[in-house]
Amino acid sequence: MHLVPAERADRRTIDGHRVCEAIAAIGEPGHVRAWADRFSLLADPRRLALLLALYRAGPLAVSDLAVATGMNDPAVSQALRLLRAAGVVEGEKEGRIVRYRVVDAATADLLEQCATDGAH
Repeated sequence: MHLVPAERADRRTIDGHRVCEAIAAIGEPGHVRAWADRFSLLADPRRLALLLALYRAGPLAVSDLAVATGMNDPAVSQALRLLRAAGVVEGEKEGRIVRYRVVDAATADLLEQCATDGAH
């Protein structure tokens, strides 16, 4: 039980070797937090719809995303600000138009699974 933190070492286990495997599988708290944050971005249906549109059809402008998702422009802009701050999307300015695209590879991998998963 070499991976059990000192503050939990006195607790009873059934399968100590599996506890160590589970701790190794969980990994560093910062890594777990980063993935939890990524999943929280995807957990909102409106943000997920935006990301799917950008992933499959992007780059797209705010007004086009609003039409595609049924959201209004301010709601799209607000969601994109959050996604941009998280490093998931980037905007590229062309004159007065900003087109957004998915830039986070891990999120793109999740969107690929979501987009190809069909009815599951």
